[in-house]
Amino acid sequence: MKIAFVINDIKTEKANYTTIYLALTAHKRGHKVYIIGVGDLGYSPDGHMLARARTPGDHSYKSNETFFKALEASEPVRLSSADLDVLYLRNDPSEDINNRNWAQNAPYIFGQIAMRDGVIVLNHPESLSNAINKMYFQHFPEILRPRTIITREIKEIEEFFEEQKQQIILKPLQGSGGKNVFIVDKNSKANLNQIIEAISNDGFVIAQEYLPKAKDGDTRFFLMNGLPLEIDGKYAAMRRVNKEGDIRSNIHAGGKGVLAEVNQEMLDLVQILKPKLVQDGMFLVGVDIVGDKLMEVNVFSPGALNMISGMNDVDFGSAVIKSIENKVLYKQTYGQYVDNITLATL
Repeated sequence: MKIAFVINDIKTEKANYTTIYLALTAHKRGHKVYIIGVGDLGYSPDGHMLARARTPGDHSYKSNETFFKALEASEPVRLSSADLDVLYLRNDPSEDINNRNWAQNAPYIFGQIAMRDGVIVLNHPESLSNAINKMYFQHFPEILRPRTIITREIKEIEEFFEEQKQQIILKPLQGSGGKNVFIVDKNSKANLNQIIEAISNDGFVIAQEYLPKAKDGDTRFFLMNGLPLEIDGKYAAMRRVNKEGDIRSNIHAGGKGVLAEVNQEMLDLVQILKPKLVQDGMFLVGVDIVGDKLMEVNVFSPGALNMISGMNDVDFGSAVIKSIENKVLYKQTYGQYVDNITLATL
């Protein structure tokens, strides 16, 4: 198959990112792989999505590093959606909030154009467009989520702070990787207004119930086709431990990854997510779990799958690519009789 991965930009991509791991896995399985930056997308007069894409050629690569260096050094080639079987959208829109606002929604618009050519687009682009900020999380059952308000009103957050016994989490509605996430308690109450004002400069503020178990980190758990990603009884899950003195467990924010112990409570929790994920055509997502609550559902570019594979001595990337291969087979067999949003989670 011919599969293209959309990233933010080749200049900001790194060899150890999950997208590069998946692209190399597809390459090793004999597929034609392309990497496209958001700014390299375009539209042709005859109605196709166009792109300037990088491809590693037909060489063999032993590591993510050598594979990525080959991509960086390659000359971009002209690519049309008419040439593709799969377009996998793996850009992180939160990375483009400040300097490239035009890039946030672009992949989902061009992804819809590619769908007209019969390209399988993952995750479903219309649903991704609706999930551009953390408000998407609020569409999952309330029983799964910490108690939350979203507002720009300081007074409402102050009242919520008192309701939560003077201990809450504050973070922006848009963002990822643990950026601008604060814990406010009775000892830091004097800074509450200042923190709210700083976050609200860029939009709405999420004020969230503090979960005491968060001090021990969280668990990043991958779901594929609405179900836990699992091979031979091993789950694609990793416990992320906070850096000392920091409430954030994100790897980008200095958190450390260790092997997770997946228990029945976690499995029961993620099972409830399936109807919504399937309904929205969310093929591969990463959920963050603290205790018996979900902290986040990452539908754009969930990371650490390569790290989790290494910890478990299992190649979860191959399972992901095999699932995509099956979708291509279904598409070839059923054609237009099965739509993209359905194919995404088959």
